[in-house]
Amino acid sequence: MNAAPRRIWLCADDYGISPAVNRAIRDLIARGRLNATSVMVIGPAIGRDEVGALRAAVAKSPRCAVGLHATLTAPFRPLTMHFRPLEGGMFPSFSKLLRKAMLRRLDTEIIQAELKTQLATFRELFGRSPDFVDGHQHVQLYPQVRDAFISAVKLAAPEAWVRQCGRKAGGNESISARLGSPKAAFLDLLSAQFRRRASAAGISFNPAFAGAYEFSRERDFGALMDRFLKGLPEDGLIMCHPGFVDEVLVSLDPLTQPRETEHAFLGGEHFPDLLAAHDLTLG
Repeated sequence: MNAAPRRIWLCADDYGISPAVNRAIRDLIARGRLNATSVMVIGPAIGRDEVGALRAAVAKSPRCAVGLHATLTAPFRPLTMHFRPLEGGMFPSFSKLLRKAMLRRLDTEIIQAELKTQLATFRELFGRSPDFVDGHQHVQLYPQVRDAFISAVKLAAPEAWVRQCGRKAGGNESISARLGSPKAAFLDLLSAQFRRRASAAGISFNPAFAGAYEFSRERDFGALMDRFLKGLPEDGLIMCHPGFVDEVLVSLDPLTQPRETEHAFLGGEHFPDLLAAHDLTLG
């Protein structure tokens, strides 16, 4: 008797960044091509109608999780009044936030207050706590930020799991394989500390992660997805960014055309066969 396929998470980030991205994510959820999405509660497209439409789509899906996409970088603005540092009323850029974090120059109490407010806002919008919590531009992994992040989740959403971004937590990939992708290798390094802190706090996390690639380079997304799926364990997570492009998205994020490429592949005829070939399921 054959074993059942391994169930994984395919999570679309950035619900709330624009109406067109929201529409694309709901389309894939409705067709069973996604089973998770993370919501930017400080995004410009997260009003009552957009939340209601997402809740309706998720209600028809047997295994679709909705999480908080914690956001601490520009061009978005904090919900708390006294957040620092700010640049023109906005969070700092991700590079500046990372640099300050690496130099241990952040105020963790201020960050924790902002994250607790974002968690409370999610609860107000959806009438419940998030199923999981992750971070826009992987901010949850940054030094100092990760301590504030884990403390906020432990206090405000203790039953949620959190996203770590190591390719295989405790895995045995070769050093050469890990260093072949600098971005993924950096996430591996940051995730090792993040997992230790989450474990110490009694917070669960995904056992493996995939989905990081250089968005600025033209890629065959089908080939990338084949690589992401290879060897992914039960409850492993793949991050994706499907979407349609509209003026709101263009004004906020340089990641535009790759979103439409991802949506086209995930909604196309070849994706279910690729999942089956790797003995994986989203169901």
